[in-house]
Amino acid sequence: MTKPLAQKSAGSSFSWRIAAMLFMGLAAVGAPSLRGARVAQASPVRLKELVDVQGMRENALYGYGLVVGLAGTGDTEYVFFTSQSISGMLGRLGIRIDPHDVRVRNVAAVMVTAKLPSFSRPGTRIDVSVASMGNARSLAGGVLLVTPLTGADGQVYGLAQGPVQAGGFDVAAYGSSFQKNQPTSGRVPAGATVERAVTPNIEKDALTLGLKRPDFTTANNLAEAINKSLGEDAAKAIDPAAIEIKVPAAYKGKAVGLMTKLETLVVEADERARVVISERTGTVVAGERVRIHPVSVAHGGVSISVQAMPVVVQPNAFSQGKTTQTKQAQIDAKEKEKPVVALPATATVEELTKALNLLGASPRDLIAILQAMKAAGALDADLEVL
Repeated sequence: MTKPLAQKSAGSSFSWRIAAMLFMGLAAVGAPSLRGARVAQASPVRLKELVDVQGMRENALYGYGLVVGLAGTGDTEYVFFTSQSISGMLGRLGIRIDPHDVRVRNVAAVMVTAKLPSFSRPGTRIDVSVASMGNARSLAGGVLLVTPLTGADGQVYGLAQGPVQAGGFDVAAYGSSFQKNQPTSGRVPAGATVERAVTPNIEKDALTLGLKRPDFTTANNLAEAINKSLGEDAAKAIDPAAIEIKVPAAYKGKAVGLMTKLETLVVEADERARVVISERTGTVVAGERVRIHPVSVAHGGVSISVQAMPVVVQPNAFSQGKTTQTKQAQIDAKEKEKPVVALPATATVEELTKALNLLGASPRDLIAILQAMKAAGALDADLEVL
């Protein structure tokens, strides 16, 4: 697998020199030690990190509920479905009240979501996420009431209830407010109980392993490693994303034992060269297989400043006008002059780091440079933009 090397920018004040030193230091640890043109070798990885057994997956659950006990930060009366929900809940408890008469600020309507793991048994506890649907300001300190959790088939698979742990807070007073993180969503750790068992059938004549990252080389290596471990030609790579295993006679009805034997196999895993960039945060992560061809790069930036200058306007003589003050925009544009840099071909991460360091660009500028190099055909890697 690729050993990523990261360089990150938190803003325009980020020091490119420090980032380059960090990038080069990590590269020296993760790159091969051969001289000259070196080819990155596949990395040994356990089989259980590379594949999933088809049929064994999580299932999405969701439900609609109410969070009570909020300190005046719940939904207002303008969120009518919250008032209807409160009226319906009280009606089931024998208290009749018209939804139009509900005037509370300590209750919020929420959507509750959870992931139901494979082979879940009744009584298993799972975590749930809670998110506000109305105009509640915060769910901090609230308690989620009993909420049925249903699956895509409409069946109820769990019940959720418990105190909500919000990830932030919102404080407001005298027209001023301060907010940290997102106070209108939170979690209830172990807040749901599984009520219906989910037990996929894995006792079959054949099992299919799905690769998390499809790749021809990795799929073929997996099939060869499985056949070598079992001592027979039981595995076959169907395509880059799936491997079919015919269950040997010694493991009939013992799928758990078979997977226990196979999960610990160490396989040479390979994958495509990839550069992951985040334009939102200015993060650039490059793998050890990234290469560039000889290319010339010229990159400059334009800085524009707009200032509002106060201007006094005098009326004409005998016009009975008044002297007024207005503002006039003053615009100044400057373009940074940078020379054209010729980047040599690279074969290792160290060489790639040195070549990109010649540009003297910040990580945010580097994002645009990498995209242009990819469009010019000078970058041997897949660009993944987050």
